[in-house]
Amino acid sequence: MRDAAGRISVRAVAGAFIFFLAHLAAAQGGAGERVFPQSKAAVESALKAIQPSLSGHLPVLDGFAAVDRPLEEYARGFYQASVQVADTPSGGSWVRITVKITAWHADAGGSHAGYQLLKSNGRLESDLIDQLAEQLATAPKAPETQPEATPAVGTKADPTPPATQPSAAAPATKFPDPGRFSSSVTPGLVPDKIKPDESAPEKPVLDKPKSALEAEANGLEEILKNQAHPKNLVAVKKSGTPVVGNPSLTAKPLFLASMHDEFEMLDFNEDWVHVRISGLSRGWIWRNSLEMPEGVPDTTSHSQKVAGDLFHVTREEDAPFPGDWAPLRGKNVKIISVQKVDENARGGGAEDKLEYTKYLLDKSAPDLAKKTQALEGIVVIFDSSDGGMIAASTATVQQWKSGSLSDSALWHHCFFDPPETFTSAPPSGAQ
Repeated sequence: MRDAAGRISVRAVAGAFIFFLAHLAAAQGGAGERVFPQSKAAVESALKAIQPSLSGHLPVLDGFAAVDRPLEEYARGFYQASVQVADTPSGGSWVRITVKITAWHADAGGSHAGYQLLKSNGRLESDLIDQLAEQLATAPKAPETQPEATPAVGTKADPTPPATQPSAAAPATKFPDPGRFSSSVTPGLVPDKIKPDESAPEKPVLDKPKSALEAEANGLEEILKNQAHPKNLVAVKKSGTPVVGNPSLTAKPLFLASMHDEFEMLDFNEDWVHVRISGLSRGWIWRNSLEMPEGVPDTTSHSQKVAGDLFHVTREEDAPFPGDWAPLRGKNVKIISVQKVDENARGGGAEDKLEYTKYLLDKSAPDLAKKTQALEGIVVIFDSSDGGMIAASTATVQQWKSGSLSDSALWHHCFFDPPETFTSAPPSGAQ
């Protein structure tokens, strides 16, 4: 019976082992799964090094998420990765990375707007697995701690006289071979600076060079990062800033950028900045919504001062909306008529008109808030041969005043008639 039981036990163990290997072989082929020869502890240490890459914003969803609706309906993409690590019978590790993607979805009607969980197409998982593999490949190997065999005292293999060997009652402190460490950390291992302690374990001695190596590596990484940081990056000032496909205030946003998002600047003019989104993807961002690179001045304060000197209000009245825009059609609005102070003076173009309109919206916001039942919007009319009309709902002005809408987002919620009057020409060298 014991032999039979023994045979059954061996077969069960062998079957389980074969099943486990088959599972690992199948997992090896998945985009987010892989078997590594390194131990679980080594893998978890490498995961800490790539921790910043396990979550972040997605400037675009194209190529990362599988959706059943048009991609332009989604904005503010974000991903979060979760990692599972398990030991393998061979002493290696099995790793599975799963990514969740969320994005703000705004349908045409606006009735079902909100954040949605999207399905990853596997690209992020594959990239993170590759990053982990690269980190493991470049990680320094831990120094060997197995002591070498010590020949007997006084033998031919060890001609040292017995008097020079430490006794069994007082073992000498062992130090790692200085040749295994860089010269910058070797001085910390000089024996005359460390007092032997019979009760102290040897591990703290090994931890010291490890921490020093990590500090040295982090310092070098920071230096390389600073050296490689491009000088032509622009940063978004406020979350919700639209990135559009062409330099027009009436263009439909490709997505909404978050505060501190950075983009490579390709070209710019007084109103717009042409940026690289990713790869071959390009976009345009309203210049006043960006922190420009060093040496490129911000035009906001100058533009507001110039605009205030160029225009003046000639008339204000409450009347029905004089245009055909669905949000204000047939509703009472505040109408402000504006003229140039001097028709022959230079200036008064698209940027100046927008800056003066911002001044009037800011000034009129308290009055609109008091008359929310009577006035549902505001209209600024520029009385000139090259004039035009800008309209905004009371709700839009209140959102802008509260800070939930950036300047560029404000314009994308307004009505322009005609639109070309308020659009500057794109840069001549646009890429």
